[in-house]
Amino acid sequence: MTALSDLHVLLVDDNAQMRFLLRCLLRAGGISRISEADTAADAFDIMRATPVALVLVDWKMKPIDGLNFTHMVRWDANSPNPYAPILMLTAHTEASRVAAARDAGVTGFIKKPVSARVLFERITSALTDARNFVRTPEFFGPDRRRGPTAGYLGPFRRAEDGRRALHRNLGNRRHQVRLTRRETYGNVIGGGGGSRPS
Repeated sequence: MTALSDLHVLLVDDNAQMRFLLRCLLRAGGISRISEADTAADAFDIMRATPVALVLVDWKMKPIDGLNFTHMVRWDANSPNPYAPILMLTAHTEASRVAAARDAGVTGFIKKPVSARVLFERITSALTDARNFVRTPEFFGPDRRRGPTAGYLGPFRRAEDGRRALHRNLGNRRHQVRLTRRETYGNVIGGGGGSRPS
């Protein structure tokens, strides 16, 4: 893994005090290669000029907010790195906002006020995130599923889902066959209870 001192982090926030706070936290944690932008357009220009390992973007900016910036990075044909890890910063953490950020393609979410511990936990998580990127007509970003969901019954839309569904269906059929054999065997013997005689 790359050392923290080698990472190039881009801060995108129209609030100069918030950029200053984040810069101080990042430097205190060992990250010294930091670029700053107060608009989404400037951030996009920085990303075109130099490779960026991670983007920290505020949700509420003008004229282009963090969601639209994320959409630009993920979808724009001229995007220098549509796979860049993006962490969204916001004071609003309602479930609908978290879902909107996830659906925009962010890698993670950081609630304000920001603590150093949470910031570096999210940075570590974003940089070690092993989720595949998914592209559909409506979405492009890290797989929104963080792992397999126990008991998920579908719909199955991906190749690995198809294999899981097939395996699950085969297991269910074997179980049904065993039950059917027991019931049939019990009825043939005359017990009707579905159990074998001892």
